[in-house]
Amino acid sequence: LVPGKKKKKRSCKSHFRSNNEQEHHIILRETIINITTTIMSGTISSSSSMMHRSPSLVRGSKNNSGTNSNTNNRLLFLSRRNNELSASRRRLRANADSASSSSSEGSGVAFERLVEPLIKTKKEDDKLNEGIAAFYDQSTPLWEEIWGDHLHHGYYPNGSADGVDHRAAQVDMIDRALDWASISNKKNVLDVGCGLGGSSRYFARKWGKDVKATGVTLSPVQVARGNRLGEEQGLDQQVNLQVADALKMPFEDGKFDFVYSMESGEHMPDKKKFVGELARVCAPNGRILIVTWCHRNLKENETELKEDEQKLLKRICDAYYLPAWCSSDDYVKLMKAEGLKDIKTEDWSLEVRPFWRAVIKTALTWRGVLGLFKSGPETLRGALVMPLMTKGLKDGTIAFNLLTCVKE
Repeated sequence: LVPGKKKKKRSCKSHFRSNNEQEHHIILRETIINITTTIMSGTISSSSSMMHRSPSLVRGSKNNSGTNSNTNNRLLFLSRRNNELSASRRRLRANADSASSSSSEGSGVAFERLVEPLIKTKKEDDKLNEGIAAFYDQSTPLWEEIWGDHLHHGYYPNGSADGVDHRAAQVDMIDRALDWASISNKKNVLDVGCGLGGSSRYFARKWGKDVKATGVTLSPVQVARGNRLGEEQGLDQQVNLQVADALKMPFEDGKFDFVYSMESGEHMPDKKKFVGELARVCAPNGRILIVTWCHRNLKENETELKEDEQKLLKRICDAYYLPAWCSSDDYVKLMKAEGLKDIKTEDWSLEVRPFWRAVIKTALTWRGVLGLFKSGPETLRGALVMPLMTKGLKDGTIAFNLLTCVKE
């Protein structure tokens, strides 16, 4: 102990949260092991249930001399399948355990490995855009069912979720980002990476009937569902979603007075082209707002992230179809190169950290587990790296950044 200084006590709340998160990760792993081995086992469940429903298959039939022989063969088959299932379960758990103890993987368990046998290997010529579209086509229905039509982080003041409704926190994220960037009463809005169009419809309700909002996404499923929601909410004359690539948008120069990107920049393989497109379609004196995941800014003596940080980000990239990450400093340089002015940035990593814990908890409910099972292996893999987002935000590898600027 240093003289004159009190020993810092670890709060019970912090200790409970740490243990609780660890327990959630273990439960999530065991759940996915069960799901994965069930899928890999093929017909074992139906075969077993047939045995339970048909006692005559077990006891034999007096009217069929071959039944006993068939029953023995069936029991032998089921025994072998059970052995295969147990072996698969042991291999999956061993892989997870070895990844957990391997220093080359960094800290944490490589949960996403558990579903790799179920995911088709991508061909080298597969485009990133196709992977992104497929991921959101598959995962969006489950997300909407549990979380609603906003596919982004919530805002939690001082990093505390106490008494906060998570869906309300997502709307609060939009309002606080607008306030921070001094944006209000825009008339012609572009929502880049719009998801289901939750933000676009919110702008229409918030700023009145004169607002026109256009959303672009790579996912046809999101476009169809989002436009249907617009019709149901009476906003289809104000809000229109369409399939388009954010790096080559089908709009004339200077069309929009507000260009908005909520958590889509991380999917852009060419950040320079991304910022250039946002600037191109933005009207003179219009404002751009980017809310995005970044890696931390490099220190003066650094040329790249540490090896364990790079490995953590790679695992997240593989699961969510993300290209290489960049920092907020990188974005600022790109904005300056485009001649954009009044540039400012902010880091809200603390304010979004509770969000991933909440998402993990919903994944552990029966509703969440069944939804993941129905959505398919791509969504499962995305769920399995959620603890890595929590870790990255906590240790500073990942930064949740806001950037805004004005086009002259």
